[in-house]
Amino acid sequence: MGSENTLVRLLKWVTVFTVLFFIGFIIGWCARPVTEHHEEPDHLQDFLDEIHAENIKQHLRKFTHLPHLAGTQQNLRLAEQIRDEWLAFGLDSAELVWYDVLLSYPNRTRPSYISIVDQHGDEMFNSSLSEPVPEGYEHVTDIVPPYNAFSAQGRPQGDLVYVNYGRTEDFFKLEREMGINCTGKIVIARYGKIFRGNKVKNAVLAGAKGIILYSDPADYCAQGVEPYPAGWNLPGGGAQRGNVLNLNGAGDPLTPGYPAKEYTYRSKLEEGVGLPKIPVHPIGYHDAVHLLQNMGGASPPPDWRGALNVSYRIGPGFTDDFVLNKVRMNIHTYNQVTRIYNVIGRIRGAREPDRCVILGGHRDAWVFGGIDPVSGAAVVHETVRAAGALKQRGWRPRRSLIFASWDAEEFGLQGSTEWAEENAIMLQERAVAYINADSAIEGMYTLRVDCTPSLHTLVYDITKLVMSPEEGEERISLYESWHKRDNWTNNRDAPRISKLGSGSDFEAYFIRLGITSGRARYTKNKKTERYSSYPVYHSVYETFELVERFYDPSFRRLEAVGRVRAGLVFRLADALIIPLDCKEYAHSLTQYANTIQQLALKHPEAIQRYGVTFEGLFSAVDNFTQAAADFHQRLDKLDTKDVLAVRMVNDQLMYLERAFIDPLGLPGRPFYRHVVFAPSSHNKYAGESFPGIYDALFDIENAADPDRAWDEVKRQISIATVTVNSAANTLHPVA
Repeated sequence: MGSENTLVRLLKWVTVFTVLFFIGFIIGWCARPVTEHHEEPDHLQDFLDEIHAENIKQHLRKFTHLPHLAGTQQNLRLAEQIRDEWLAFGLDSAELVWYDVLLSYPNRTRPSYISIVDQHGDEMFNSSLSEPVPEGYEHVTDIVPPYNAFSAQGRPQGDLVYVNYGRTEDFFKLEREMGINCTGKIVIARYGKIFRGNKVKNAVLAGAKGIILYSDPADYCAQGVEPYPAGWNLPGGGAQRGNVLNLNGAGDPLTPGYPAKEYTYRSKLEEGVGLPKIPVHPIGYHDAVHLLQNMGGASPPPDWRGALNVSYRIGPGFTDDFVLNKVRMNIHTYNQVTRIYNVIGRIRGAREPDRCVILGGHRDAWVFGGIDPVSGAAVVHETVRAAGALKQRGWRPRRSLIFASWDAEEFGLQGSTEWAEENAIMLQERAVAYINADSAIEGMYTLRVDCTPSLHTLVYDITKLVMSPEEGEERISLYESWHKRDNWTNNRDAPRISKLGSGSDFEAYFIRLGITSGRARYTKNKKTERYSSYPVYHSVYETFELVERFYDPSFRRLEAVGRVRAGLVFRLADALIIPLDCKEYAHSLTQYANTIQQLALKHPEAIQRYGVTFEGLFSAVDNFTQAAADFHQRLDKLDTKDVLAVRMVNDQLMYLERAFIDPLGLPGRPFYRHVVFAPSSHNKYAGESFPGIYDALFDIENAADPDRAWDEVKRQISIATVTVNSAANTLHPVA
């Protein structure tokens, strides 16, 4: 009996020991660093080689066959076609995502126009109701006439005042130096230099009761080039369409900050965000001559003269022989809630499916959209086809890819913003980067890249893998061609990269949500080609033939841009370590801090009187610079087989841009939340660094309350300092 008890006790101890051994083994196994022992093959070159010029040409041809204005049946059909083709290319999924947003259309039965009327109210001149349609498109219906979307309705009548480009400084010159009051007047401004919505806002602030916009040959005709179709200049009957909202990132004017779905509260139409309070209308330069040729008043400053055969006198009103004549606007544009459709396609990531990289560009066009946006949409389509082809050969990206065909960009970036609002929490947690794919070409000279500084190194690396599309440069890289044509001489010996402004679909992702963003396109020689944008911008003359005959006959420029965009997306989605460079960000922050300080130092007496100092900001930038250097030193020594360690540094890289977001937003612009980058308050197209400080300093010498104005400068410097220091802290070792 005793021996049996001893045996039982022995078995119990053996059992306990065995259980404890296995528990310890399991704990030890689970506690070990998770490793990846195998290396994935690099398919980047395969991806780039899969993008073909001839395919882009065919995509462009079929997408520009008919007009496809946002909210129309034809744009919906195009969305359905894109969705179906993306699925056929091999994406895991592709779907239409709808929103009900406020759009704006011309009245078909009551067309809008500008007239000159005599003292009896009889019309002596009427502007054109439409553009002359280019040859080969005479049979096309549903070509929307030139109009400015979201213009107020009305028939204001009064004396005309010429206001140059309608910039803030132009209205300051009129009021402060020339003594001209625009209150109760109709003003006429030439397109160019700044976003048209800012021109309208400035006219409203000046008291004008209407504004006419026109394209002057000085700004929309290249020297020595014929008007379309003989060349690529704007014909005299051509006019630029475009919205005139001042949304400041709000998205749908009736649901600012929230997705425009069936469950969302909507403001009343008259309470919509950013809607102009005065009528606005665009005309061509042939019509503009009739309005400007008999202007009276003061002679213009030399730099206010355009290229028309008129005096460019300021007004108000006409010369003595025509002094009783007035200008009348007849504007019947209407706004209505309309359904729009984004196309969203996905390839699920193989290793980190909860992280995503987005390639997005808009589809909607004012008419055919040969350049804007379809040169970009065709490139996106070819990129999706290339990704699908690789996937069918067994490849999957490490992280998920999202492809987007946005709707209603031309109406205030609405499709992309609504999707960002609906998915904001997911995007803030999971989005690695957003690459924008609007127009892929606007000139015939070299590459143009705008991006956040952390992308600089990756951009240079990708462009070294893409060949130059230019004749005679077949054996050099795009990087070499770009470097030769647009060197960053005032900064470093490298191709120039610009800051992101706004005016395209990256806005909500970068400036509101803090997602690393960039864009690339082919552009003009800005040193010699002084015209704004490209001459036929937003006109009926943006056709397939414009691109095929003039901008890119071989389609190799579009192919090169496509490969740059595709390379950025591929590396961001497939690299083991997200290829972002914090040291580049530090370098840029140093430059931006110096620039904004120099702007403040233009007021030395006020700086001293109010005790304004940038020491804290420079200290924060130094902290960030050191943190970035230390981070990259640790990155160089990282055990890349340790999955958890890799994930931690990737999270630090992914969330760096988020660290520059202030949840309170910029003053008066709550949806612009990036402390380092935002559009200028005076030009939506232009990006400013440290925009809060910049706006506080703008025209501060004329501030009504200098004490309060300089106090705001100090407050904005403080916000920037805190933000940069906080961003530096995100790069420190994880505790």
